[in-house]
Amino acid sequence: MATDAILVRDFQFQILFWNKGAERIYGWLSKEVLEKDSREILFAPETQTQLEVPLKSVIEKGCWQGELNKITKSGKKIVVESRWTLMQDGNGKPKSILCVDTDITEKKQLQEQFFRTQRLESVGTLAGGIAHDLNNILTPILAASQLLQNKLFQEEERCQQLMTLVESNARRGATLVKQVLSFTRGFQGERRIIQVEYLISEIIQITQQTFPKSIEFSTSIAEDIWAVTGDTTQLHQVLMNLIVNARDALPDGGIIAISATNQFLDETYTKMNLDAKVGNYIVITITDNGIGIPPEILDKIFEPFFTTKGVNTGTGLGLSTALGIVKSHGGFIKVSSRVGKGSKFRVFLPAVQATEVLNVENLEAHTGQGELILVVDDEPQIREIAQIILENHNYKMLAASTGIEAIAFYAQYKHQIKAVLMDIMMPEMDGIIAIRTLQKMNKEVKIIACSGLNSMEMLTEAADTKVQAVLSKPYTAKELLKILDQIFRN
Repeated sequence: MATDAILVRDFQFQILFWNKGAERIYGWLSKEVLEKDSREILFAPETQTQLEVPLKSVIEKGCWQGELNKITKSGKKIVVESRWTLMQDGNGKPKSILCVDTDITEKKQLQEQFFRTQRLESVGTLAGGIAHDLNNILTPILAASQLLQNKLFQEEERCQQLMTLVESNARRGATLVKQVLSFTRGFQGERRIIQVEYLISEIIQITQQTFPKSIEFSTSIAEDIWAVTGDTTQLHQVLMNLIVNARDALPDGGIIAISATNQFLDETYTKMNLDAKVGNYIVITITDNGIGIPPEILDKIFEPFFTTKGVNTGTGLGLSTALGIVKSHGGFIKVSSRVGKGSKFRVFLPAVQATEVLNVENLEAHTGQGELILVVDDEPQIREIAQIILENHNYKMLAASTGIEAIAFYAQYKHQIKAVLMDIMMPEMDGIIAIRTLQKMNKEVKIIACSGLNSMEMLTEAADTKVQAVLSKPYTAKELLKILDQIFRN
């Protein structure tokens, strides 16, 4: 029995051939799909943009290979390893595309479980430092809050000073929590363009705060550094693994240097390194001046379960995981080391062109035009701060503490309410059910889904409800106002 799905389609996406393997994987019989549009049969509307790169590649080069997100007849989402080959007619002109698909959904799920286990090990290593840093963050917040309540400190200048202290520490705490959550849970989804300087700065921030004070960091990033396409969490994981290893090589302290440069790899380089392809790369280098790696061990460090650490101090999966992630991004790793002098790991990632991402914090705060916003959250402090933000910027607000209360309010004020800010996790009735109920009451309702967990499952479920935007907690006033402005003005 054929295990792979084999299909042929023309350049109008019409299916010309469909084998038994395709019937087994996708659930459609051959007679049901022949001459049908393969995009409608195999792809959800929101995922059809992933076809642009393969189509361009197969036309230009004659072949393409990679992963695609598809759907079965029953609507189940699957991931396939797809190989495309350009078929030509007797005159050598392109006539169709042969596609061979292997279902790797289960393999991808197991891989993500493995990655998550390895990430949790890294977080366990950093746990003491994270707890210490959170306490350092919370101490000035608590102290300043108490002082602000004391009438002896109501002078305007001193109040402003204390409020700035509270805000800056709250931001530090929020950033740390977001980093830990995203790292341990992992974000799945389409790869996106990543600015390398931000990636490195986030890793440096969390490691500087959690590593021993005897370890110094130095960074050097080229001003014109290119961008990469990838999974942010997985690339975080690569850098975290390498930096934790560098720390372990510095038992008495030392220096960890991180740099990022642009590099073009020519044919000569690729002939000397079979993992490389001709093109532009970003090279992220992590160097330590620690104990180094003996020559007899150097060739084994990327092998699964190989470790030089003691019992219960490591699984030996960190470097093999890092290498697997980098290879899945089209890159490779080079390592050099001298005993007693330190080690150098260079991560090569294919570069892409990208435009600078605007920082939302630098944008002007938007004001409303008297629109009524229904804010739904079971936390009274969040409802209170949302009310202050909205009413100070020319919005009106209704507050509901449960999904049931939100539905009752919406039934009463349906024509006045212009948007709903809905918390996803609430008692009695969760936000997703409440959103779907509101959409049945009015399919045009504008909804912003809000979540305190950077959980991809939450955000994916919110996306399935076709909400207008997703806002992560904790959010700033400017972030909330910007999203409202976008959904009203677009």
